[in-house]
Amino acid sequence: MELQDIEMKITDEMDEGVFAISLVDKPAIEEDFIKLSAEEVQLKVLDEEKRIVVGFALVPEKRIYRRVKDKEFNIYFTKETIAKTQELFMRKLNLSNFTIDHEKEIQGVSVIESWVVEDPRNDKSNIYNLNAKGGEWVLMSKIYNDEIWKEIKEGKFKGYSIEGKFDGFDELKQSDDNEELINEIKEFLRNA
Repeated sequence: MELQDIEMKITDEMDEGVFAISLVDKPAIEEDFIKLSAEEVQLKVLDEEKRIVVGFALVPEKRIYRRVKDKEFNIYFTKETIAKTQELFMRKLNLSNFTIDHEKEIQGVSVIESWVVEDPRNDKSNIYNLNAKGGEWVLMSKIYNDEIWKEIKEGKFKGYSIEGKFDGFDELKQSDDNEELINEIKEFLRNA
């Protein structure tokens, strides 16, 4: 059975978009971030690591599997929605809103750069060998929290996962208890 694809959209800029970023072991977009330290970047640093990670927050048209109760489906984001999501995230100043595995809020992590890849050939993401194809949302974060940095270096966290609110579930195939299922899916994705 082929899974239904559901496009995530932003229709209400005031109420939708990404409100936090989660550091996770298994990013849904299947893209790990890269750790930048004094050994990996040629900068003058005195015995201190830079404590910077960089990676994709969203990849356009990437199917992300979801299961809520007995309903299985894929969600995806277009380049246009990703660009709007990145813009709203920056405009709403959510730069230090981070969680661990979508469960625990953390302090001491902040986005220091955020951009959408417009020209993959000439994009800054090439410095980090991210292999962008265009339309990806790239985040660069500084880790001030000693414990979180230790866990990143140990490999506990491998990438970013977004926390946000989007429209699109009206496309979900109809069933007898469709309204209840859609509400459960929306709640699940807010916490996913």
